[in-house]
Amino acid sequence: MKKRLSKCLYLTLVMFCCWIADLQAQQAVTGTITDANGLPIPYVNVVEQGTNNGAISDIDGRYEISIEDVENASLLFSSVGFKKQTIPLNGRNEIDIVMQDDVAALDEVVVVGYGTQQRSDLTGAVASANLEAFKESPNTNIVQSLQGTVPGLNIGQVTSAGATPSISIRGNNTLSGNTNVLIVLDGIQYNGSLSSINPNDIESIDILKDASSTAVYGAQAANGVILITTKSGKRDQKPRITITSSYATQRPSEGIRPAGRAEFIENIRRLSYNEIFTAPEFTTPDPSWPGFFQPGNGIGLIPQFEDPNNPGEFSPIDYDWYDAGTQTGFIQENQISVSGGSDRVSYLLSLGLTEQEGFILNDNFSRKSIRVNVNADATDWWKVGVQTFGSFTNQDGAEPSLYDLFIQPPILSPFDENGELIPSPTGTVRLNPFLSSNIDNYERHDFFFANIFSEIDVPFVEGLSYRINFGNNYRIDKNYQSSIYAAGENGQAYKNIGFYKDFTLDNILTYKRSFGKHNIEATALYGAIERKAEGTNARAEVFDRLTLGYDNLSLGGNQFTGSYANTERLNYQMLRLNYKFDNRYILTGTVRRDGFSGFADNEKTAYFPSGGASWIISNESFLDQSNVINNLKLRVSYGVSGNQTGRYTSLARLITRAAYVFGDGGNPSFGQELSSLANPNLRWERTKGLNIGLDFGLFENRLSGSIDVYNNITEDLLYAVRVPYLTGFDQIQTNLGRIDNNGVEVSLSGDIIRTTDFTWSATANFSLNRNKIVELTGKDEDGDGVEDDLIQDGLFIGRPQGEIYTYEVNGIYQIGEENILDGYLPGHYRVVDQNGDGSIEQMDDRVFIGNTSPNFRASLLNTFTYKNLSLNVFLNSIQGGNGWYMGANDNALYRDANSLRNNIISGVSYWSPTNPDGLNAMSYQTPEGPNGTRYEDRSFVRLQDVSLRYSFNKDLLDKLAIADLSVFVSGKNLATWTDWKGWDPETGQGLTLGGRPVLKGYSLGINLSF
Repeated sequence: MKKRLSKCLYLTLVMFCCWIADLQAQQAVTGTITDANGLPIPYVNVVEQGTNNGAISDIDGRYEISIEDVENASLLFSSVGFKKQTIPLNGRNEIDIVMQDDVAALDEVVVVGYGTQQRSDLTGAVASANLEAFKESPNTNIVQSLQGTVPGLNIGQVTSAGATPSISIRGNNTLSGNTNVLIVLDGIQYNGSLSSINPNDIESIDILKDASSTAVYGAQAANGVILITTKSGKRDQKPRITITSSYATQRPSEGIRPAGRAEFIENIRRLSYNEIFTAPEFTTPDPSWPGFFQPGNGIGLIPQFEDPNNPGEFSPIDYDWYDAGTQTGFIQENQISVSGGSDRVSYLLSLGLTEQEGFILNDNFSRKSIRVNVNADATDWWKVGVQTFGSFTNQDGAEPSLYDLFIQPPILSPFDENGELIPSPTGTVRLNPFLSSNIDNYERHDFFFANIFSEIDVPFVEGLSYRINFGNNYRIDKNYQSSIYAAGENGQAYKNIGFYKDFTLDNILTYKRSFGKHNIEATALYGAIERKAEGTNARAEVFDRLTLGYDNLSLGGNQFTGSYANTERLNYQMLRLNYKFDNRYILTGTVRRDGFSGFADNEKTAYFPSGGASWIISNESFLDQSNVINNLKLRVSYGVSGNQTGRYTSLARLITRAAYVFGDGGNPSFGQELSSLANPNLRWERTKGLNIGLDFGLFENRLSGSIDVYNNITEDLLYAVRVPYLTGFDQIQTNLGRIDNNGVEVSLSGDIIRTTDFTWSATANFSLNRNKIVELTGKDEDGDGVEDDLIQDGLFIGRPQGEIYTYEVNGIYQIGEENILDGYLPGHYRVVDQNGDGSIEQMDDRVFIGNTSPNFRASLLNTFTYKNLSLNVFLNSIQGGNGWYMGANDNALYRDANSLRNNIISGVSYWSPTNPDGLNAMSYQTPEGPNGTRYEDRSFVRLQDVSLRYSFNKDLLDKLAIADLSVFVSGKNLATWTDWKGWDPETGQGLTLGGRPVLKGYSLGINLSF
């Protein structure tokens, strides 16, 4: 017994000594873990890589872990909602790290409509926008930050101050139904301008793309949904003041300019080559040519071009109309917000001022905004809150037409010898472009929005809650103008004022419970919307004096008034059920009933069901130990969505007309007549949509992404069909046809490099969309056994929308060329005679040239960080090929009185006897037959956004009592690689006059919080 005891004491002593020796060999590694805003992150897992040795950060973000080999060990930091980071110690005993938000994390909370869900529980196609990477870009409109960043979401370019770009999701599902994407702001449908919203107030944006996810909004969501959530304060946070200020320059991305004096005169000579040069080659000057200012010889018809001091010579003036009407634009933004909260209340107050001047004179935009968001716990079971903002936009000033600035001859001046504007420098109906800008213009738009809510967790039923939302939009639009040049230079002034308001009332009942491995969530909704608009227009003309402008219209000799008003109402009910079993299998079912006053009496309501299922494969036991697959989820959804007609379109409508005049000089008697046919059977357009998706995360989520494939079928298309005019009408709104719409969307994100000081992550997006018209009217008028196309409307059975059906061009006819078709000359486009009958006819010689829609879209975002520096580089691309993404880019020039007067774009390549390879047709005579049009591929790759930010060291900021300080520079639309000639391929503005350029620029700014 003693021997056993001695042996046990001896072993215990040996183990104690070994433990002491081990402790002496280990070293403590400590540090602080914070987020991107410098706030500590508690409960972060800190693990020595390859071992079970670990620790957890405390409430202040501090951690301590004992490491035996600090030279070779690495620490793995992980926490829900943040990206994992692996940091080599390299002998260090103190490591402070900043955790990066993981926007792709499975447990990310996503707004899905009338509630939120964890991303892991989604069965539909829902995407979240990456706003962080673009917050330094000079964008006055929040959706500009989404351009190219979400597959399936297509955002157009902005070419004027304060404008909202075009928005579409997954292509076009309709012919003439509503094509607007539904915007939901803080849970309430928003019908105001997106330019009224301060981008700095936005916390997150989620995009609902398939029928399963959009079903909760019914027919309002026929074209997809963008859910915008604004910022709010954080609970238990002292007041935090954030200030942001930036300044950006703006100028056209392409240096296109009108021709100067010398080039303009040379162009006139080219247009008269048949008179100036001798036949047959027209390359040798004709010595008998008497000069331009001899009567009957071309230019002699334009006396304004002659130099009054040197008869027979061109005016010596070289006036730059373009420079006079344009400028270097800018965007200046200043934002300040205060946020914080107690344990029961959170608040945010923000103020914003944005000033923008476009590159065209008087293209101005100013926005003043104020936002107040408050959320409070009235009791343990009762929450109340309000999200509200006011936005006041100023767009005073009328800009000169860019088209007119280009075509005005540089040898003429806009001013006379007294410095007064000349109404028509060319002596034609073409007016001086500065007449439209040298006026008194007042344009204001005031927006008011509020969402007031109350939410009760029913005390007696666990998991049951009731929420009521009351949302209200109100808008005032004012547009006043006076001009001494209008109404034939007799003076004109007007005042137009309009009011819009709507309200939304939603009653939402939600039940959430878990029973072992079973989780259920049910949401019931009953709601209503009412929209009203009214306005008054007053105009006066013929003023003796316009001193008071639009403020005294009674001084006008002729006075006109008008007014309007309209109302529309919607009501809806919705039931949604989510069921999850064992965190592996998820089902979602939704049914919504919509009612809208615009449809026929028997068709005012419709039902729209949808369902979805997902299988989280990575949670199955056979993948539990996988070192490669961290997340794998399969999603399938199917549903029916609707689309609305315009208000009153199912009704017969009346208009007022002057019906009869009694006697000579008598006053007209006004009467009413029908202007449209009623359709008592007009019903809802319906789209049946199938979506199959796969979400994945690999290699400890170093590579993650999603793939979606969808197919939508739209029937009962809303369309105005032509009817015989003998009925007294030319069309009627009805339902017809079918469109198929399908596509593929891919998004990939990867952590390429992640070390202590340097990281490189990238996100690539790809989307492809195709649609096809399957049916139209069902009629076969020509009796060929095939349903007829609607050629006049550009709609063809079996082909996609956007088809280009026109004459094919095969180069330009050359001097001396044989077999030139009748009606054409050298310098005209060689229009292809498709049937070889020797003439060009509309019915026989038009063919399909291509399509205006893109082939595919792709983008790549690279984010680099090195210590306190971060760099974002974003490339965006739209590609055509094989006849896709084609655009008319023709600047053919044929001589007539206008072409001799009008200026041209400098440097454009025209055909001439001395330039037979010229790109654009040019001739002294317009073709007698149909003239072809030259089309080009609009494919491009654009360096769209670049931003570089430096965040100052936290130790320095602590000494200055500053929470965060960073400075940044950024660039917008810095370079575009394309074969397209002209302003920009994305806008489709080519070498034709009148386009507006895409703007590029650089910005400098500062972010400060304390």
